[in-house]
Amino acid sequence: MKLNASHKKALGIIVLLVFINLVATQFFKRIDFTSDGRYTLTESSLDLVKTIDKPVLIKVFLTGDLPSEFKRLQTEARYILEEFKAYNSNIKFEFVDPLESDLDAMEVANQFYENGMSPESLNIRKNGTLTERLIFPWAMAEYGGMQIPIQLLQKTLTQSNSEMIQRSVQNLEYAFSDGMTKLSRERTKKIAIIKGQGELKDRYLADFLSTLKDYYLIAPFTLDSVNTSPQKTLDILNTYDLIIDAKPTKSFTDAKNYVLDQYLMNGGKAIWLTEQVIAEKDSLYRVSKKTVAFPRNLNLYSLFFRYGVRINPQLVNDLYSAPIVLASGSGNSTQLTRFPWFYDPLGNPADNHPITENLSPVKFEFANPIDTLESNLNKTILLESSNLSRVIGTPFEVTLDEITKEPDPRLYTTGHFPLAVLVEGEFNSAFKSKLKPFTLQSPKDKSPQTQQVFISDGDLIKNQLESGKPLELGFDRYTGLTYGNKTFLLNVVNYLLGDESLVKTRSKSIRLDEMNLEELESTKLKWQLFNVIVPILSIIAFGLVVVYWRKKKYKS
Repeated sequence: MKLNASHKKALGIIVLLVFINLVATQFFKRIDFTSDGRYTLTESSLDLVKTIDKPVLIKVFLTGDLPSEFKRLQTEARYILEEFKAYNSNIKFEFVDPLESDLDAMEVANQFYENGMSPESLNIRKNGTLTERLIFPWAMAEYGGMQIPIQLLQKTLTQSNSEMIQRSVQNLEYAFSDGMTKLSRERTKKIAIIKGQGELKDRYLADFLSTLKDYYLIAPFTLDSVNTSPQKTLDILNTYDLIIDAKPTKSFTDAKNYVLDQYLMNGGKAIWLTEQVIAEKDSLYRVSKKTVAFPRNLNLYSLFFRYGVRINPQLVNDLYSAPIVLASGSGNSTQLTRFPWFYDPLGNPADNHPITENLSPVKFEFANPIDTLESNLNKTILLESSNLSRVIGTPFEVTLDEITKEPDPRLYTTGHFPLAVLVEGEFNSAFKSKLKPFTLQSPKDKSPQTQQVFISDGDLIKNQLESGKPLELGFDRYTGLTYGNKTFLLNVVNYLLGDESLVKTRSKSIRLDEMNLEELESTKLKWQLFNVIVPILSIIAFGLVVVYWRKKKYKS
């Protein structure tokens, strides 16, 4: 059988298509056409996917009859999970509606709450009627016989639905990656929580430390044995990759400072949450409604000075601050009212750095300004007060009556006071050319490349309590607002311990086009008519064109 030209051409196209398909099976490539690359997994996520060698099942509970904003979050979650599954068939997912069971909705909600997955109650207005609806913005990842909950909804300071969904969508890749990381990664790095200097009690560190335990090995560490066994104390401390000192209130001895200094000279890393002023908000709720702020001497001045920073015994007073909630009345007539409280500044990112990228405001309480000193060290201001802030020297009387006074704008002319600073480089020993408290085997005068973070408020790491149980760090139970404290500290720890990929995934930026729901409601009828009439008119027009063409063709 002899093929004509048209047959040869068709056969050539078929052969080409078969060849392209055969080649395509040997290569894997997905193309993301979005401008912000929202469906392009980060390198850290791709590296994680490659390590999953056993089935992972992710159950998503954000289902059912959802409002449009949350439907969008559900859709974006599906897209991200499809990306994970495309790169590793071991990753499987399903969407499960918890309310499909025969159980009562409140009973289901209680089960979720007991498992650490608090449901959300939404007030939805539809056709002029306000209804309350429960949703479950959570997922559960199962791997190797273990389970871990994954939070899909990221609450924001303003509680605006559009902003909340925007931040939640940005966080989706990190949320799923983080859950799988916790299930599959072996913990090797160690963190020492310094104790014995009047630091915060465990119940106030509970939420943050329980989060860290999913990534790292954590243990308390006291310096009490320095006086009897300084070398042994240092040797044990050197086995830790990072130390965290959370709000010390007792002065450090020179002997303890020398051990800490030599730990850093051996390449150790540190997070200092240190206050140079004695001032506690609890004192304001007494009958006097006032407290006196005094300088606090922790004997850390010379240590920090040598490391390139100075935390000043002053208070930062900032018009951009978190509110304070006060109760009035009694019994059933008790009312809670928010007032501006300028001694709780909200720290905002000062420089473009992975630690603070896409970070919500961080809440401070009675924070002190930090000076960065001239040296060869690299200093990055992570968080600072607003431009409408000032510093107040101590001693100084702080009183609740200030909530009734209008601030004088002439006093707020400087601003931008550093509240958290990252210092990197080769540190000089604070005990160089000084008399040592004791003799060590191999003392060092200079460190290798290492890092420290100085934060001028110990309460930044402190979670609130409710009925004796710790709440999530950053959540204020009096206002219902959630601040960025937990994310900030997680970013700091991850960054210092070399897990920058986690920081970058957590800080991934995605831009969503916001919907104006009021405008959509007002133009709903117009678009409904458009969707019904235009397709019909299009079919009629197409039919008329075909009829006209056929008449013209056969007439000719």
